[in-house]
Amino acid sequence: MNENLFASFMTPSLMGIPIVMFIIMFPTIMFPSPNRLINSRIITIQQWLIKLTLKQMMLIHSTKGRTWSLMLITLILFIGTTNLLGLLPHSFTPTTQLSMNLGMAIPLWAGAVLLGFRHKTKSSLAHFLPQGTPTILIPMLVIIETISLFIQPMALAVRLTANITAGHLLMHLIGGATSVLFSISTPAALITFIILLLLTMLEFAVALIQAYVFTLLVSLYLHDNT
Repeated sequence: MNENLFASFMTPSLMGIPIVMFIIMFPTIMFPSPNRLINSRIITIQQWLIKLTLKQMMLIHSTKGRTWSLMLITLILFIGTTNLLGLLPHSFTPTTQLSMNLGMAIPLWAGAVLLGFRHKTKSSLAHFLPQGTPTILIPMLVIIETISLFIQPMALAVRLTANITAGHLLMHLIGGATSVLFSISTPAALITFIILLLLTMLEFAVALIQAYVFTLLVSLYLHDNT
């Protein structure tokens, strides 16, 4: 029980060389490019799920917004697969690192905002000052709306980091408690083991939900600016 709780969140290295880049590229193996006339069942199911998800996300978008379809579907597949692979024993989850999540959130948010300022300049500037605002509140509202705009990528990254990290920590704590209780009280250990199994199933759902939420929020930012 003296093990460092945050040891699993440290960037892994091999002979002093960080190998996080290889871990980040690993999910691409899970989605091979079809090279046959008739695909296998797994690839067929994958393509069906990808098309279904993409169709749901692109319903609200205009023609300009739909040009981001490849980027959005790649984003949800990458985050979802990375989160799921991070649930394997002795594995590393890149999405528990705030720096990586900020690296995904900031460019996507900035691209959507710049697209809005380029194609919908008046509408984008109108968000900073709602219609009918009293003159005395104009400076304060402009500052508040500006701050809320720049907080959006931070909220995206922190939400994903916090949810994935909290789930991993809880599983680590309950797993450690289960291993200790086996030598003290077998019934109590079985109860905590059942709780651990239920929590693991919940974490599988959270891994997919967080990928969808992250991509959906990016999609909504894009929709507001196209």
